[in-house]
Amino acid sequence: MGRDRRFHLDLDHPLRNGGFALFVAAVLVFTIIAATYQPDDPLLHPSSSSPSSKLTSFLTSNSNATFLADVSVLRTGEDFQNISSAVPASSTASDIHAVPDPAPFIQISDIETANTAVSSSVAPAECDRGAPVDCSDRGLFSVMMRAAIEGFPDIHFYRFRSPIAVPDATDACDMAWRFRPRDANRPTLYKDYRRFHLVRSDNCTLTVAKIGDYHSGVNARKRRRSKRGSGSSPSTEAVFEPKNLPVAQEVKDSVPVVGEAINDTLPVIESESTFSSGKYLVYLGGGDRCKSMNHYLWSFLCALGEAQYLNRTLVMDLNICLSSIYTGTGKDADGKDFRFYFDFERLKDSASVIDQRQFWTDWSKWEKKDKLALHFINDFKETPMSLTGVKDTLIMRKFGDVEPDNYWYRVCEGETEAVIQRPWHLLWKSRRLMEIVSAISSRLSWDFDSVHIVRGDKARNTQLWPNLARDTSPDALLATLGDKIDNGRRLYIATDEPYTSFFDPLKDKYTTYFLDDFKDLWNGTSEWYQETKELNGGVAVEFDGYMRVEVDTEVFLRGKKQLETFNDLTRDCKDGINTCPATS
Repeated sequence: MGRDRRFHLDLDHPLRNGGFALFVAAVLVFTIIAATYQPDDPLLHPSSSSPSSKLTSFLTSNSNATFLADVSVLRTGEDFQNISSAVPASSTASDIHAVPDPAPFIQISDIETANTAVSSSVAPAECDRGAPVDCSDRGLFSVMMRAAIEGFPDIHFYRFRSPIAVPDATDACDMAWRFRPRDANRPTLYKDYRRFHLVRSDNCTLTVAKIGDYHSGVNARKRRRSKRGSGSSPSTEAVFEPKNLPVAQEVKDSVPVVGEAINDTLPVIESESTFSSGKYLVYLGGGDRCKSMNHYLWSFLCALGEAQYLNRTLVMDLNICLSSIYTGTGKDADGKDFRFYFDFERLKDSASVIDQRQFWTDWSKWEKKDKLALHFINDFKETPMSLTGVKDTLIMRKFGDVEPDNYWYRVCEGETEAVIQRPWHLLWKSRRLMEIVSAISSRLSWDFDSVHIVRGDKARNTQLWPNLARDTSPDALLATLGDKIDNGRRLYIATDEPYTSFFDPLKDKYTTYFLDDFKDLWNGTSEWYQETKELNGGVAVEFDGYMRVEVDTEVFLRGKKQLETFNDLTRDCKDGINTCPATS
């Protein structure tokens, strides 16, 4: 028995050694993985949060809800985008190859292979310092890419377009690229194109002497698609098929790009057979006009939601009456175009919509000839669920004159709330306004902090906001900001205070910026001014109050540190005394 016991002990010994060796190997593998692992880019990483739940908590509809005036900017699709549907990307720029792009765009991974050609591109014996630069030279391309990457440390580059020669310039090339801010918190890409000024050394090696301002490289800008079809003039024939997607596929678009060409011309049905075979929904009348933009969108998206539920094309009035709360005159302003404020190109590409004026023109031509039927509804009480069996070409909802029973959003109340989903993901802010946001952020090198300071009427109403005026005074701001923002930083101040000189004491510690410091981006010589004027039939468009708040808010949201009035600067509640949310 003694021999047997020793035999078992000798057998256990190598087993214990082998187990220990496996444990050591596992620890070593884990250590290597932990040391080399690069986490996914949080900007484009899938998120489990529901965009609709955030909107619902902000705008909750009760059966007899009535809206109050609200001057704030309502968040739109890009703010609540389902990031899981966006293009996946890692922290390395070359991994975003899935973003659709023309062939001339070169990924950053190509820099290393091109870099070897730089010093040998021109032999010293053949050096001609006065010769024009060859913008198509591969080595020069690498030099320009590296200069951009080193010159803008606070942005993350994705793709570069091949350099383009500059007419009448022998020492410059224009180049475009896509990028995002390095600390961005939303899945948006931007496009920029700049002019590179080049110099030759004694041996003809080219270096970048200067990179121009934002959008200075106009030759590298992708040409805008034809304006043919703008207004009511014909464009390509449109086939109107309602895009009623399953919830899981609602947000299937790639990462949006600010700075690309915009084609928000009105869709046109050129064929009688196409028009007559379609199914349409139109809302007429009601008391939603000239209300706050939040009210307008809440009602409009109810109509769009019903159209999608019924698998019909929404007949859409692009004319908006802007509430007096957004105008400098204090009067309502009718005749505003939906496209001034929102991305109509994205909407028409994602949903089935047609301009109301075009629709009635076609309806008058073909209604009697093709015996097109109309289903008329005189109030909101007939639910969308009861209309699923209607075969008529057009369903018309007519709203009366008595408020609030004539608000469009009443259609989506009651039992309908659980059925009709407002398609928030289809409604995005105007890319023309977002271009202004991008330009301002670029001028601040995408390296700034921001603070939102609410004053105005609220600061004067001491019954509801007893501390606001004092907490947003310059002395109080210096004390509060001093603990949160480093001295010398660029500070963008988004505010409703009309006299920005009120904040002059902050200049002792920060380099301050306000929206009106960038007026040239919407004045008479700007790209925004020219494009909106063309969109408006040659009539100049005012940069109105809602546009100002949209841009101001979006620039604020791009600050590296963001301080809000009612969360960070004052003890007062956003909606007045005793309205602060209960803390857990």
